[in-house]
Amino acid sequence: MTVHAHPRGPKPSKLSVGQAGLYTFLILSALFFLLPLYTMLVTSLKSMDEIRQGHIFALPDTLDFNAWKTAWSGACMGTQCLGVRVGFWNSIKITVPAVVISVSIGAINGYALSLWRPKGSNLLFGLLMAGGLIPYQIFLYPLVRLLANLSLYNSVAGVVLVHVIFGLPLVTLLFRNYFVAIPEELCKAARVDGAGFWRIFLEIMLPMSIPMVMVASIFQFTGIWNDFLIGLVFAGHDNLPMTVQLNNIVNTTMGERAYNVNMAATILTAVVPLAIYFFSGRWFLRGVAAGAVKG
Repeated sequence: MTVHAHPRGPKPSKLSVGQAGLYTFLILSALFFLLPLYTMLVTSLKSMDEIRQGHIFALPDTLDFNAWKTAWSGACMGTQCLGVRVGFWNSIKITVPAVVISVSIGAINGYALSLWRPKGSNLLFGLLMAGGLIPYQIFLYPLVRLLANLSLYNSVAGVVLVHVIFGLPLVTLLFRNYFVAIPEELCKAARVDGAGFWRIFLEIMLPMSIPMVMVASIFQFTGIWNDFLIGLVFAGHDNLPMTVQLNNIVNTTMGERAYNVNMAATILTAVVPLAIYFFSGRWFLRGVAAGAVKG
């Protein structure tokens, strides 16, 4: 009878000191990051009478979802009591087109700068990266004046345009590094067969870069959804994203401060990017491993 050795060696019979220390560190790290989420969740399910007892980590005696209903459609921002529902749809209207446009343009830029390399491409890429390293707060006032002259200030289109501008350096870098790793002979062979710039991109390069599309989309989506400053400056009163409306809810106090409503509103604001990471984690890891962090 032939005994086959385990391909990765024999399984250790007991944990070593190093492994035990590693597992302990990972468990403590997970608890450190999960404890605030747990506290927010249990607080949002308690009534104010129960919260006043001060048992912050205790489970609720009875599940009370009234705070969630109030946070979604009844929490007050100043004199308006509309909840975060309006901000949710505003964030959708801002985030989705901004992600689609920035990822599309960034993919084309990365493809052109890596495989076609027009004259001055290195200089253009360097300027694009340099612009991405400058704090965007410096550009706020010039952009306010520019969008006001274009009649885009205090509009969804204006906020989308600003997010696209600020997202292009990162997205271009991701796609450029991804396409650089693809053998150039593949592009040359397609040119010999008569394919042009757009046909090679749409029929060959873009299908190959689906993992990178997912990585860039996740980065852009979470960054835009979690943005506060750009939405506050450029959106206007009627188009405020969810993060700005959450801030207004938390800082609006009439009578007692409703901690359960504030916690529920915070979780509602964060649940979309968390869901994106959970459901697209496999694609995200594939894209990173395929070259998202390669130089």
